[in-house]
Amino acid sequence: MTTQSFSVIGFDSAWTDKPEAPGAVCVIHSNEAGDVSFREPELASFAQALTAIDSERSISRMCLVSIDQPTIVPNVTSLRPVDRVTGSLISWIGGGVQPANRSKMGMFDDDAPIWRFKENLAAIENPEQARHATDGTYVMEVFPALALAGINADYCVRLGGPRYNPARRKTFEISHWKSVVNLVTDFGARLDVHDLKSWCDEQLQLERPRKADQDKLDAVICALIGLHWKIAPRHQSVMIGDLSTGYMVAPALNGVHERLKTKGRETGVPIDGVLPAQ
Repeated sequence: MTTQSFSVIGFDSAWTDKPEAPGAVCVIHSNEAGDVSFREPELASFAQALTAIDSERSISRMCLVSIDQPTIVPNVTSLRPVDRVTGSLISWIGGGVQPANRSKMGMFDDDAPIWRFKENLAAIENPEQARHATDGTYVMEVFPALALAGINADYCVRLGGPRYNPARRKTFEISHWKSVVNLVTDFGARLDVHDLKSWCDEQLQLERPRKADQDKLDAVICALIGLHWKIAPRHQSVMIGDLSTGYMVAPALNGVHERLKTKGRETGVPIDGVLPAQ
């Protein structure tokens, strides 16, 4: 039995469009026979990411762009509701959620590159619809730190999140870097992206990873989130928030964490389309 071809493009955008600090893009392609192939991540600006996406659109009936950047930001100040919910978990495991609001110049103001990117992409933003779509281009927001916590229960303990960002020299741990790479290897194998392993093996050999290496790793994680959302059972993922105020999609292999449910209930933020029960 054959399937329709589709591509998932993971894009760690870096939020701004600075030539000296680009993001990274990674492509995972599933052909008509259901065979999954992996293209090594490359550093990319918004324009270069669009070029990569256009290339995939020429060979795939359906494309899903999985981007690590807020894509719906109606609030002028403060945090989006979804950021409050995810922040409750991410801060507990020792990380942080950068506030997304329209007052952040260069990131979310009217002239920010994300809006031009979305306009040129001309994609449908509806994650639930994207799961079953067989043609067209879709986009959805993801967050690698939230995804890692949803894949590995060992990260979901107080201050248990991995410190794998080389730019944060005071907190970076090479053992955490290797832990995340090994997790990506295993998650990729779970999704039948077996040729991902050789690239991950190379990352394990890096003695001093750079920020660019982490950007590439996050692009791979973004692509895997999108692939998981597309092919895995729905209950193994979570969508926090909505298409009006903002949302995030992430794997939830061990179920939706109670901290997310509690904060969603407190703030009135839907999880998987419904408000958590009292």
